[in-house]
Amino acid sequence: MISAEQNDFITRVGRGTPAGTLLRKYWQPVALSEELRGPRPLKPVQLMGQHFVLFRDESGRVALLDRDCPHRGADLAYGRLENGGLRCAFHGWLFDASGQCLETPAEPAGSKLCTRIQQGAYPVVEKSGTVFAYIGEGEPPAFPDFDCFVAPDSHTFAFKGLWECNWLQALEVGMDPAHASFLHRFYEDEDTAESYGKQFRGASADSDLAITQVLREYDRPEIRAEAAPYGMRLTTLRTLSPEQTHVRVTNVVFPQAFVIPMSTEMTISQWHVPIDDHHCYWYAIFTSFTGPVDKEQMRAQRLKTIDLPDYTSRKNKRNQYGYSAEEQRTKTYTGMGEDINVHDQWACESMGSIQDRTREHLGTTDKGIMLYRRQLVKAIEAAQAGEPVPMQPTAAEAGSFTGPPSIDGVAAADKTDSYCVDADLARRQGSDWASARLAAA
Repeated sequence: MISAEQNDFITRVGRGTPAGTLLRKYWQPVALSEELRGPRPLKPVQLMGQHFVLFRDESGRVALLDRDCPHRGADLAYGRLENGGLRCAFHGWLFDASGQCLETPAEPAGSKLCTRIQQGAYPVVEKSGTVFAYIGEGEPPAFPDFDCFVAPDSHTFAFKGLWECNWLQALEVGMDPAHASFLHRFYEDEDTAESYGKQFRGASADSDLAITQVLREYDRPEIRAEAAPYGMRLTTLRTLSPEQTHVRVTNVVFPQAFVIPMSTEMTISQWHVPIDDHHCYWYAIFTSFTGPVDKEQMRAQRLKTIDLPDYTSRKNKRNQYGYSAEEQRTKTYTGMGEDINVHDQWACESMGSIQDRTREHLGTTDKGIMLYRRQLVKAIEAAQAGEPVPMQPTAAEAGSFTGPPSIDGVAAADKTDSYCVDADLARRQGSDWASARLAAA
């Protein structure tokens, strides 16, 4: 258990809060590139309780500005995209992508007022179909050369979804390997050859064993959590026989992302980004080591359960997440369908919009959560003291990061310690883009 004050310390993200001050030191996903397509490439964005407007100007440049016009506070999300920028619909003030006011048309001819007006503007970068923004002070860190950022666009696919809960409990579900044996338990295994684009439906690497069978039949894993240069590495071992062990390696990239295996060919890099204290978006970048991603199929699969334009789940607290008692008895552990995102969403939202951690009792399977919370508190305290915080690479240091390796496979029982490194290297050697990077190293 922790105190209510400690819980606020690690969950609240508004401007000036301890955790909010820390998270503002990192690039945050704020939109998918696909959201800035069409005749009006503009959308309002809320991030950590602050309100912005995101748009692509006529030259293709993406910009993020404060949402309230500096004239009299009108909503720039209803502005006009024209003349090289965004024009407020109230009095026609025009702002470029840097936030500089270019025109104040209602002012007297010859007025220089616009030269003195600077709207709040923030750095933005597009990576792998995702728009990242930096709303902190000073220079942003460089992007580490993780697989999801360096793979060709053809080999990545990005998507997102809205959850009605605090970012931290959403993130913590990704560092809890034991829950998959229960929350994501299926009583029947699908044809693993038909698993493209689906998590926990394929076969583990170096075997023909369905991952669903492993999770269902071996539900007391050994979990190892250790600090890594990028955050934390989690290794989950399930003994299948005296000769074979199932090995699953996942990673937490500080401060709020995780990298996990989706299948033998893909990994998922996923961020849980606070909209405010009570809502968050998950942003996922799927990265393929084999052929190009079938983006149309991946998107169509996800739109079966997600509604646009806000990327909300059709199964949610207002319809009991589609719960069926008969399905729970015969088909799935939760009775909430086969989309594991819905399972995770229910688990996290059912805790309340901010989990009351004064009432929790952690067990040995929560060692990853315990390690992460220690890392988070230490980093928040460092940020408050003006001291260096983790994962702030310079441009020169960005190339020292790779992976991080994420594997789900079956190893010889005496090779579990080296399996992840060996399997990851073999996968990279067989990948066009990843092998080229190995050769250049």
